[in-house]
Amino acid sequence: MYYWDGQQWVSTLSHDGRTRWNGSAWVAAGQLSGPPTYQQATPARREPTSWTRPLQYAVAAWGAISALYSLSLPFWMGGPITQAMNQSMQQQQSLNPRVSPPPAEVTNMVASIMNVTLWIAAVVALVFCVVVIVGALQRWTWMYYVVLVWLGLGTIQEPFNLISAATGSSAMSGVSVPSWTYWVGAIVSIPTAALFVWMLVALLRRGPWAMRKVGPALS
Repeated sequence: MYYWDGQQWVSTLSHDGRTRWNGSAWVAAGQLSGPPTYQQATPARREPTSWTRPLQYAVAAWGAISALYSLSLPFWMGGPITQAMNQSMQQQQSLNPRVSPPPAEVTNMVASIMNVTLWIAAVVALVFCVVVIVGALQRWTWMYYVVLVWLGLGTIQEPFNLISAATGSSAMSGVSVPSWTYWVGAIVSIPTAALFVWMLVALLRRGPWAMRKVGPALS
């Protein structure tokens, strides 16, 4: 629209509005001569690589397995939690024999509340897993970081799962659950840690969902 004549900025349009100075000659005002005077750089974009789709399917599979595991918790955790609660009450009763034990109705009510809490937690976990699956298939960037942090926390917990599997008791809480569940947790933690390492390497080498950044283009 303007050019510097050595002293000031002057309009490239002639006084009569019919011609325009393109830098080397006067051309018709409506005629485009030479390259455009302004080229806008488009933002850099990311393109899938050979790792992208396998990584998507791996995260989606992890979300599906986690959903099934969450739905199974109320079926086999309700009994152990009720048993642990009863053991805790019996221990308190033995330490304080003069205090009368709580009525059976109170114990049953607490057990029912615990079961309802387990089901609520299972439903919340199910919704989270469904969002993870959708986010993996849609390649949501923010979901990549959420899953990466979640897997990282699970990887940190791996030593405690191994200790629980070896000793047959939880190293994180006083709730006693069937011994086979500790081994299931320890075995499941291995692919969880492997997926975490894969996602971390993909992020550092290529980017979220292993998508490589392509330089900006002029338009």
